[in-house]
Amino acid sequence: MARYRGPQTKIARKFGEAIFGEDKSFEKRNYPPGQHGNSRRRGKKSEYAVQLQEKQKAKYTYGILERQFRNIFEKASASRGITGEVLLQLCESRLDNVVYRMGVSPSRRAARQMVNHRHITVNGEVVNIPSYILKKGDVVAIREKSKSLEVIENALANRNNVYEWLTWNDETKQGTFVKAPERVQIPENINEQLIVELYSK
Repeated sequence: MARYRGPQTKIARKFGEAIFGEDKSFEKRNYPPGQHGNSRRRGKKSEYAVQLQEKQKAKYTYGILERQFRNIFEKASASRGITGEVLLQLCESRLDNVVYRMGVSPSRRAARQMVNHRHITVNGEVVNIPSYILKKGDVVAIREKSKSLEVIENALANRNNVYEWLTWNDETKQGTFVKAPERVQIPENINEQLIVELYSK
């Protein structure tokens, strides 16, 4: 399976929440997609279906494919701490996610493209791997010749979210990954325990 590049509103409607951020189309039609839409009556979901849906929601939210996601889960399982919490911390520590959280791009999809196109540096070195896991104290910056890009300037002008685990300097256009966030600091509506139960079967 290739990375999903289709309509995001359709996926948001599938999960019943705007997982890709603010979405006016979703607000107008916040019911499941399909011919019968809102009138469709579905039976009670099985335990497996609920767990699978939660995993799919996390994968779509962070833009991660199945093999990558399983690898992250295995890394989380081998780490100290609560597996589900560590899993989300690893997802949040990805370079594309941090670029998005810092407000350099309007979405994770745009952040991934920005990293791929070599507009972002980590500790002074250009990194073009979106899945690069940041460590405590890493400095993420916009490459010097990319600072005047209109898409970056627009994103920074509309930047409104502030996270305790990240710092950002508007003058130098660089920020610091202070540390991996605690679970309460992660705003995503994901029940990580269901994902752990699914993979533990």
